[in-house]
Order: sequence, then C-alpha cells, then structure tokens
Amino acid sequence: MTYQPNPGDEIIINGTAYTVGQHPAAPGLAYAQAGRQGIVYQLLPKNGEIHEAKALKVFFPKFRIPAMVYQSEHMANYREVPGLKVCSRDVLTPERNGDLIAEYPDLLYAVLMPWIHGFTWFDVVSDQRTLGRGESLMLAKALAAIGSSMEQRGLAHCDLSAPNVMLPFFSEVKLPEGSAAVELVDVEQIYSPKMDRPDVLLAGSPGYAAHRTVHSGLWSAYADRFAGAVIIAEMLGWSDQLIVSKAWGESFFDQHEMQTPCERYFLLKKSLSNRWGTGLSDLFSRAWDSQDLSSCPTFGEWLVVLSTMSEEEIKEEETDNTDAAVLSAAGSETKAAPLPSKGPETDDGLLGITPGNREVNENVVGRLFHQARDLESAGNLLGALEIFRSAYHFVKKDSPLEVELAAAIQELEQKLYPPATGKHGWRALISSKKFMITSAAVIAILAGSAITVNQILADKAESREAAQLVAAKEAQEAEEARLKKEAEEKAAEVARQQEQARLDKAKQEEDRKKAEAAAKAEEAKKAKLAAEKAQLQEKYEKQAKYEAYLAEVEEKKKREAAAAAAEAARQEAARKAQAQKEAARKAQAEKEAAKAQQLKKQRAQNVVQLIAFYDRAYNAQIAGNTDRAKNYARSFANLYNKDASYYNNVGHMSTRAKSINKFIDNSSYWLPNI
Repeated sequence: MTYQPNPGDEIIINGTAYTVGQHPAAPGLAYAQAGRQGIVYQLLPKNGEIHEAKALKVFFPKFRIPAMVYQSEHMANYREVPGLKVCSRDVLTPERNGDLIAEYPDLLYAVLMPWIHGFTWFDVVSDQRTLGRGESLMLAKALAAIGSSMEQRGLAHCDLSAPNVMLPFFSEVKLPEGSAAVELVDVEQIYSPKMDRPDVLLAGSPGYAAHRTVHSGLWSAYADRFAGAVIIAEMLGWSDQLIVSKAWGESFFDQHEMQTPCERYFLLKKSLSNRWGTGLSDLFSRAWDSQDLSSCPTFGEWLVVLSTMSEEEIKEEETDNTDAAVLSAAGSETKAAPLPSKGPETDDGLLGITPGNREVNENVVGRLFHQARDLESAGNLLGALEIFRSAYHFVKKDSPLEVELAAAIQELEQKLYPPATGKHGWRALISSKKFMITSAAVIAILAGSAITVNQILADKAESREAAQLVAAKEAQEAEEARLKKEAEEKAAEVARQQEQARLDKAKQEEDRKKAEAAAKAEEAKKAKLAAEKAQLQEKYEKQAKYEAYLAEVEEKKKREAAAAAAEAARQEAARKAQAQKEAARKAQAEKEAAKAQQLKKQRAQNVVQLIAFYDRAYNAQIAGNTDRAKNYARSFANLYNKDASYYNNVGHMSTRAKSINKFIDNSSYWLPNI
C-alpha cells in the first residue's frame, strides 16, 4: 500500500503519535514537498508545540538505500552545527518499524527529521522579493558562517542551491531562542572524510553549479564553494531592485551563463562593488573565474569580509542615464509578491508556469517525465504534478515536449481539482466517475469466482516476477558489458605498455652506441691535445714566470686601491645608515600619528554604531520583537567589548552597556530610553 496521507491522518513512529499537516495554500491536501530524491511530509506532534514538527522524507525507490542507516548515525554528530538541524535523523528500518513498513512499504528507509519552518531562498528569488540591506547582510553572514563551520569539520553539502537553503528567520511560527536564521536541507549527499561515497552523485543544480565540474558529480570538501559564492552574492544583490528585476527566473543566472562574461555577471559584480565594496566583488570574481572548486574563496574569507560590513547604506556613485532608466523601469514593474500558493488552477494556460527558452537537456526532461508517470501510476497525483511542473521549465516554448507536458499538467490538475458540474443529490452521485467505477467493481466482484481472482493474482505475481527477471537480466548484461569493456581497455593498455617498452629498449641501444662513438672521438682528441701541449709546455713555462711577476705588481696595486675604496665605502655606508635611521624615526612618528588619528576616527564611528544598535534594540523591544531586539543587543555587546575601557568614559555609553547586559541575561528587563 502506497503512502498517500490526507491532512489529519495519524501515524505513530517510535512510540510518538503525529498527525499529517495541511498545506497552508491548498486546504484539503497534505503538506508535502517533492524533491529530486523523494517527497517530504509535515508531521505535527499530537502532544507538543508546532515548532517541534517533524519532516518525514519518503524516498523514491531508486534512493531507498540500506546504508542510509549508517549515514544518518554518522550525520547525527553534526546536528549541533548551526544550520544543520536536519542532521538529527531517525531512519525507519524493518527491525524497529516492521509493522508500519508492512502497512506502507514506501516507508522503507524513510527518514524522520526536524521540520524547518519558513520558506526557501528559491521562493525569494522566484517571487522577486526585494530585501532590505540589513536582511541581505544578515542572511549572507548566516550562510557564510554555516559554510565556514562545515569547512572546519571537513564537511560539504554537495547540492547547495536555492531550494535547499531554508530561511527560518522569516518564519511566522515562533521559534525557540537561538534558532539559526538559515538552515540547510536535503543533506543526503553530504560529504565527510569519515563517510562512504554515495552510489548516486548529483551534478549540482542549474544556476548554481560550476559548468567546469557539473558533469563529473560533486562529492568533495570543496563542493560548496562555488554554489555558496553565487548564493551569497544573490543574497547581497537582492537588496538592489535592479538586480531583482534582472533575475533569470528560479535563480539569478541561467545555467548556460555560468562562468561566462555575461551581462548578469557584470551587473551583479557592479552592484556588489557599489553597495558593499570591492572586497566582496573581488571574492565573487575569484569564484566566477576559478578553474576548479578548490580555487574558489573559502566561506571563512566571505565571513571575514561580511563581518566588516554595515547595515547602513553606502553612498553609491552616480550611474549613467541608461542604468538609471533601467532601475526606474524595474522599480515600477517589480514589487514584493506573496509566496506562491499551490492550489487548483483555473486557467487553461497553466497560470504561473512558463517554458524555458534555452537548449533542452532531453535526458533530464525524459527522466523527470518517466518519474512523474510512475508516481501517477502509483496514485501519487500531487507528486506527479510537482515533477511535471519542474520538467516544464526545461523545455522550449511551442515544442512537442512543451505541448505534451502542458497536456499532462492540465489533466492532473483536472483530476486533483475537478470543476463543479452543477448537479446535486442522487443524480450527481450516479453520474460521477467514482460512483460508476465503484459500481463496476462491485459487479465484477459479485460475478467473479475464487478461481478468477486467484488467476488474476497469479498473473500479477508472474508479471512482477517477469519484470524482476528482465531487470536482473538487463543489469547482468550491463555488468558483463562493463567488465568486457574494462578487459578490452586493460588489454589495450598492456599492448601499449609492451610497445612502449620495446621502443624504450631500442632507444637505449641507440643511445649506448652513440655514447661509445663519442667516447672514442673524445679520447683521440685528448691524445692530440696532449701532444700539442707537450710541444708548447716549455714556451708556456717561460711566459708564466714573466706573467707571474707582472701579476704580483698588479696585485699590489689592486690591494692598495681596494683598501682605499673600502674605507670610502665604510664612511659612505655610515652616512647612509645615519640618514636611514633618521628617516625611519620620522616615518615611525608619522605612522603613529596617523594610527592615533585613525583610532580616533574609528572610535567615533563605533560610538555612532553603538548608539544605533541600542536604539534598534530598544525599538524592537517596544515593538514586541524580542528575538530581533536580542540580535541588536548582542551586536552592541560585541562591539562595546572590543574597546570597553574607552567607551566607559563616553557620554552615557556605560549606562547603555549595563542595560544591554541586563537585557541579554533577562529578556523581561526593559531597556530605558537613553
């Protein structure tokens, strides 16, 4: 029996009772989200708070791997890492959950983990929501901090993309104090030096995968660096309305633009430079131009630069008339839209979905199409509809694939959300498809016999066995073909090595003969030179004596000249050393004066920043947002403690610091208006 729950259905896992949540945008449907590896359902505890909700991830058959148990046990070591809350996982196994899996075989090796409230970065990008500068900076710093913590432990997500970056910071559900502003989900591909390589590797997500590595699969400690750089740049750029208006769609970049000198790259780089400084734009350029993932900036480098950023706007340079016109047009056409709701579609044109306009990867579309048809055959219409919609984005407009997918989506929507017919009472009942199917089934059961039923069951069993045999045979043939290919490659390699050895041996023999001939020629040359030397030896000896006398006279002159030059050089060196010492003293004095002036300027800026943090914390507490007030209070405390001895003597700063510390220790303490 397939697992297709309805809202309110009860399920007991490991002694805890849960109810299936209802989709907030589609009443009457279970809260489910389809991904590349499976479907995730929201489970609400019958005795608990809403923030204690769980996510039950039911994998597609291809990804139901027994090793998931060991993997999840190892991943549990990272559940305390900020942003990796979903690493607290419990795998459903036949040993512990046999009765439940017997009732719903789809739950074999399903994973129970915390439900992450809020929406995804994918929702922000696709809805073209413009963020405030403070929100952009906070999200970018949070993601950089998560990536830095993971890198320090040798970890990598390996499928970092907009749908896998959750934003609890914007959740409407009140979360416990200390919850992370950003969380990562879909961590089944996570890399760790202590874990085994997955059987199936993902090649990254469109719009975030580096094109130089996208075909080889991602599973290394560096796998997140490029995608992380793109998402951080997007988060920072999403406070610029021009960047939001120029987004490709579900990501800022089209996958075919990755690591190319495209228009969107230069727009985003310019925005980062103008709004956040050249430090961040340089990091983004390093990642974009990198030849491999290890050459990309580390998350630690991003975090260092982001930590120096301010939430206050940087005065931008005047742009040309063209940029101003584009920005004006974008501002009049773009606004913050609500999150997309998944409900019944009434438009025959598939409202909210548009086909792509780039080259089609037919393998990807075909795989998605067959996967959706399998879900539809299994009765999971909602999951099939989600996958059909995903595939629809990857086809050209007015192509045969686009027409076929549009028809499939429209058919499923009509099944899930049938239009009202206007009939009521018993006439509507007898004319309904469900009634006719039920009636036919009853008649078939009454008319059939036990032998017929048994024959049907036997045919189904034989069909399943035949399908299994065919699949096993195909797998065996594929394995034999692989082994044969490997044997041929090994034989070719052996032949190549033998031929190379023969050539090397011939070359060595030729080199030996050449060396012998050269040695004989050298000996003859030496004999001739020896004879000539003997004849001239007497002449050389006489000349040598005369030259020795001349050399002695010349050497004496050189020694005297060298002594004079050395004395002059010593005096000049002493003079230069004294001059350099004096110049160094002056430079040090100027440097110390400049450093004192810079410190004075920085302290003045920090005083203004401390007052701003205090006022924001005070205003957030007055507005009833205690979590945000605590974030500002911690920012005040961190900045104040860097130079507390100085700030104690500035105005009412010590009073503010005492009030902030009291508020951090006790959230019920009310900050005074200073």
